[in-house]
Amino acid sequence: MSDKKDELRIIISGGGTGGHIFPAISIANSIKAKRPDAKILFVGALGRMEMQRVPAAGYEIKGLPICGFDRKHLLKNIAVLFKIWKSEYLARKIIKQFRPMAAVGVGGYASGPTLNMCAAKGIPCLIQEQNSYAGVTNRLLAKKAAKICVAYDHMERFFPADKIILTGNPVRQNLLETTMNREEAVKSFGLDPAKKTILLVGGSLGARTINESVLRHLDEVRQSGVQFIWQTGKYYSASIQQQLKQQPAMPMLHVTDFISDMGAAYRAADLVISRAGASSISEFCLIGMPIILVPSPNVAEDHQTQNAMALVNKNAAIFVKDAEAADILLQKAIETVKDDAKLLSLHENISKLGVENSADTIADEVIKLATK
Repeated sequence: MSDKKDELRIIISGGGTGGHIFPAISIANSIKAKRPDAKILFVGALGRMEMQRVPAAGYEIKGLPICGFDRKHLLKNIAVLFKIWKSEYLARKIIKQFRPMAAVGVGGYASGPTLNMCAAKGIPCLIQEQNSYAGVTNRLLAKKAAKICVAYDHMERFFPADKIILTGNPVRQNLLETTMNREEAVKSFGLDPAKKTILLVGGSLGARTINESVLRHLDEVRQSGVQFIWQTGKYYSASIQQQLKQQPAMPMLHVTDFISDMGAAYRAADLVISRAGASSISEFCLIGMPIILVPSPNVAEDHQTQNAMALVNKNAAIFVKDAEAADILLQKAIETVKDDAKLLSLHENISKLGVENSADTIADEVIKLATK
């Protein structure tokens, strides 16, 4: 490790889901753009998605053997406590070798031991909370953090008000930089630019409820005069393709397990149906996308419902409960996409909530903390 006093060394920790990893990588890219000399080290949880995604983005990552508590099988937590102790020991070793000047926590298991150890050594810490309902790890770390970057109003419910900065959530840059117009985007999915288009996304792994709400209503899809770009997720892809094979041809459906060019998909869509993950919502706000949100019921503290309601209360999104989606979602989507006045008002209201240059603002705060 070089001993140059002016070399910027930053640790970024957290992960577990795309919603934690995309912002972390965006922050790293912004720090690098402002300070090309910066050395950035990621610390993640072994076996989780960040161990692949971060190296693919060009950064080094160290893994900790950390996992969450098992609330159903209490005896299994003896092993969890050992993993936490081992993770703290490894985090201490990583920090000693790397000597970071500041640490960033983006939520997720690994950020707990990493930021705790940094704080204990007097290294200034910044946490980035993506959701409108703060996660457990970030709530525990808040006392030790110097700055807390948030994406929603009223976060003083969880954090000391004097540490909060409203920065918004960093989003994937390629979404904002797509050069296609709507017609080109629609054609790239083999669809008809003259028709209204609904995009269905259930996150990278898919969402069973959203998929079910299409499969149960294939006749309505056929008769709707509307076309669909449907990302099924890789878990569900094979069984959905199998079911569609037994149907007459459906040229109004573009079905795929994964959309690699999300920028084109958003440009093609008049309306999006999505889960209510924080990163996705931040993207919809920035591009002014009319959306129907179906919050996942399988997330900690039901924070997706809280994210969705933050928009619904400002007439900036439509909300459908997961339990009701299979029955009513498709019909509601078809009605909405044909209602131009409704689409316009959703677009205008959600556009007001977008916060630009989030990653840059957060990177500036990190650099300030590191160089104090």
